[in-house]
Amino acid sequence: MPNPLFDTLLASHRVNESNFLKDLDGNTRSYAIFFENVLRTANALGNCGLKRGDRLAIQVEKSFQSLEIYMACVASGIIFLPLNTAYTINEVSYFLEDATPKVFICDPAQKTEFIAKTTNSKLLIYSLAANGTGSFSNLVVEQPANFKPVDLDAHDVAALLYTSGTTGRSKGAMLTHRNLLSNAEILVEQWRITADDTLLHALPIFHTHGLFVAVNTTLLAGSSIIFLPNFKPDTVINNLPKTTIMMGVPTFYTRLLDDPRFNKNLVKNVRLFISGSAPLLPETHKIFETRTGHYILERYGMTETNMNTSNPFEGERRAGTVGFPLPDIKLRIMKDGQEAEVQKGEVGMIEVNGPNVFKGYWKMPEKTAEELRDNGFLITGDLGYIDEDNYLHIVGRKKDLIISGGYNIYPKEVELVLDDLPGVLESAVIGVPHPDFGEAVIAVLVASPNSNIDISNVHAKLELNLAKYKQPKKLFLIKSLPRNTMGKVQKNLLRDTHKNLFMTV
Repeated sequence: MPNPLFDTLLASHRVNESNFLKDLDGNTRSYAIFFENVLRTANALGNCGLKRGDRLAIQVEKSFQSLEIYMACVASGIIFLPLNTAYTINEVSYFLEDATPKVFICDPAQKTEFIAKTTNSKLLIYSLAANGTGSFSNLVVEQPANFKPVDLDAHDVAALLYTSGTTGRSKGAMLTHRNLLSNAEILVEQWRITADDTLLHALPIFHTHGLFVAVNTTLLAGSSIIFLPNFKPDTVINNLPKTTIMMGVPTFYTRLLDDPRFNKNLVKNVRLFISGSAPLLPETHKIFETRTGHYILERYGMTETNMNTSNPFEGERRAGTVGFPLPDIKLRIMKDGQEAEVQKGEVGMIEVNGPNVFKGYWKMPEKTAEELRDNGFLITGDLGYIDEDNYLHIVGRKKDLIISGGYNIYPKEVELVLDDLPGVLESAVIGVPHPDFGEAVIAVLVASPNSNIDISNVHAKLELNLAKYKQPKKLFLIKSLPRNTMGKVQKNLLRDTHKNLFMTV
């Protein structure tokens, strides 16, 4: 029995001397060396006691070695759990307790803190820095490159990605080898990715977009990556002339448009700009096309499915839409709370079915049953409609998910932290339009009787408990939250009140 993901993405590169990765310092990693290092890394994981079905958690900055760990997990049948580098130690502790990994790899500066924090005496904690040094690298370099990939079933879990829940408890989405491989194969075909392409990679690799969409498609096509540590306009602009594909979130493109150097001549070698993870304003599309001659390709995906739809490579890329369902993926718009489809043009709940749809939520069978129908359709939580030309429009979210700068933020998680602060009776967290981030997080607070809330103190407390992207950009004090007759907070009224907070009107 083969190893589906490893065999398809990497096995053919054993003697491929072409360049796979290049960083800002000019360091490169050929496919052949990457392949060899993956085998060494897999042997290191085995020496740590990891075996098929075990979990490995990792919270590190981008590096060649971090990708080698990902593919070594694939080769070994180990479930890969990447964690956002912005998460605090308190946040990471939850994932370590829930996923029960045997190994955790973190930044060297935090290793001592994590060792002191963990309650699991059997958890092995290693370090890995952005420059590739650390205790885990020391372990890898001692290993031979003779690992034999483990035989796996296509439905074995390859990765566990946590996505916040409206109850405040994060959910671990189990993605299988089939999920990841089918999506990579479809995207390579749809976006015409070949070995001649060079991808500009400024995305994080703890996220579906930067890891599975960007890296898996590159491996499958045999193309190369300019591997940037993060998004900085100057760095991106300096590397765009050497690029044929750029994947990004709306924030990337709005910030590039703020720079006069970003013009047609700069991007003359680029053949495709892709945007996702948050809505791109139609106005941004128009400005981008005028400035560069390119029309950004928007697509729609989620942690539980990777990519579901895409605007066409050839044909009209329609602003304000996310295109059509990808091949082998079925999409339907359903009436709220019913198993009946709406009429074309009518808004309803988006549901998807296909080889990309995840296996379920880690240790949450009830939640899995709520969102994954018996016929395989996933209830996405997104509201949308199909127009007369069959383009999908996403108009909102059933749940209160906020997408800011490409990151998912669930209000309940932030509200739980706010409500626990001294002097706070209750809170409501909402997302409002933001020209740079797509949406911005703001919070409305109600003080307890005879209490005063110090806003600066609230900000300080949030910094200790929440990743920066989750922290509200603005805090407001009001006497009471608006509620309907059933006692439910009317967040729509709060959004209406603050909708122009960051926008020019």
